Amino acid sequence: MPVAVVTDSTAYLPDGLAEHHRIRVVPLHVSVDGVARLDGVDLSATDLVAALDRHAAVRTSGPTPGELAITYTAALDGGAEAVVSVHLSRGLSGTWEAARLAAEQIGSDRIRVVDSLSAGMGLGFAALAAAAEAQAGGNCDVVYAAAVCVAARTHTFFSVDTLEHLRRGGRISSATALLGTALAVKPLLHVADGRIVPLEKVRTASRAHARLVELAVQAAGKEQVDVAVHHLGAAERAAELVERLHERLPKLGECLVSEVGAAIGAHCGPGVLGAVVLPGGLPRRS
Repeated sequence: MPVAVVTDSTAYLPDGLAEHHRIRVVPLHVSVDGVARLDGVDLSATDLVAALDRHAAVRTSGPTPGELAITYTAALDGGAEAVVSVHLSRGLSGTWEAARLAAEQIGSDRIRVVDSLSAGMGLGFAALAAAAEAQAGGNCDVVYAAAVCVAARTHTFFSVDTLEHLRRGGRISSATALLGTALAVKPLLHVADGRIVPLEKVRTASRAHARLVELAVQAAGKEQVDVAVHHLGAAERAAELVERLHERLPKLGECLVSEVGAAIGAHCGPGVLGAVVLPGGLPRRS
């Protein structure tokens, strides 16, 4: 391919999808009680849930510019003429800035960096769109534009059992977390302008999950739609959400399911359930 596509581990693409589409994935760093790990590489979701349940100190940080530069250089040395690197929202992580610095080291004329303004499959769908154009022989501008366009069309909604993990990680204000705890609510959140923003408060987990379906249906509209469902330690809930989405979305195309890792799970906590909606779906090629 004339253009290589790179993303980071917070895309949480289902197993095998990155390899199938020749997407290079750079892992974020995770520390569990001071022990270094790599997101999606040597810390399983089961291990993460166990660590959070025992109140271990779980910290995450982005890849360094040097690590990203190594990936870019390998892609260029492997025959690519350019790289499009699609990443976690700069409002949530320093990963985009690290990618920008790495691009400057190598030459910004050969590396284009995309802020997905999202995470999870909000990022993953953008990377997949870029990869599809790259595999079709598109040039750097075409591949970059595909990622930006799809990223702008995604809607990300999720529910958490508690706001405490988001508060600890600095992803949401202490006042909002206190309010959620005091009212014993199940918070619904979404990603807006690259940041995590409270959306609604409901009283029970079942109501939160029902609202996730309603929000996904509203975001999808009446057109073709692709959806991804994320969870951490909540496989049964995720399966129920998938079933309800199939019932409510007659034009549902892809419905991908993946469990998040530490870079998202450490901030949302066990039990998180999310839906990423892409109205119009990914471009279909004959």
